[in-house]
This record gives sequence, structure tokens and C-alpha cells, in this order.
Amino acid sequence: MTLLEVLVALAVFATAALSVMKAVSQHLNTLSYLEEKTFAAMVADNELAKVRLSGEIPTSAKKGKSELAGREWYWTIKTTKTADGFLRALDVTVTTDEARKNSVVTLRTYVEN
Repeated sequence: MTLLEVLVALAVFATAALSVMKAVSQHLNTLSYLEEKTFAAMVADNELAKVRLSGEIPTSAKKGKSELAGREWYWTIKTTKTADGFLRALDVTVTTDEARKNSVVTLRTYVEN
């Protein structure tokens, strides 16, 4: 085997290794994103369940903070009347920042007036 063959093989291996490293990095970023979305959806589900179980539908925007999976989540519940007047839409927006600028997930459900 000549030095040239070894260098070509090394170049091929380096290219393949870089591709694998990029794929793994992308996979880890996606896992982190999905984890954040999943936990935010759980927070939204929990807050909607609390509203439905309490029987008191907020008439104005309601804000709060929850802790889940060792992290703090900030949520906002907004109510919207529907066109038919029989239902009301509840939108829960969950963020990771207290300023509530970048929402992670928004969940909507309908409740009877």
C-alpha cells in the first residue's frame, strides 16, 4: 500500500466521519426540541385540566407559572367567545421565558358557556 492510497483512504474516512458527526448532532438537537415540546404540552394539558375541574372559566387572560421536569414553565390562558355563543375557546400558551415572548406550544380546547 502506498502513501497516496493511505491518504485517499484517510480522506474518505474523514468525510464519512464528519457526515456521521453532523447526523448525530442534528439528532441530539431534535431530541432536545421534542423534549421541550412534550413537556410544554404536558403543562398546557395540566392547566386546562385544572380549569375544567374547577368549573370556573376565566373571563380574562390568566397567567401563571408551573414547574415540570425540574424546569419552570410560564403559561397564559386566554378565552375567546365563539360565533354560536354556546361554546368558549380556551387557548393555553406555554413559554420558557418569563416575558412570554417565545411560545413553545399553544393548545386550544372548547368548553360550554
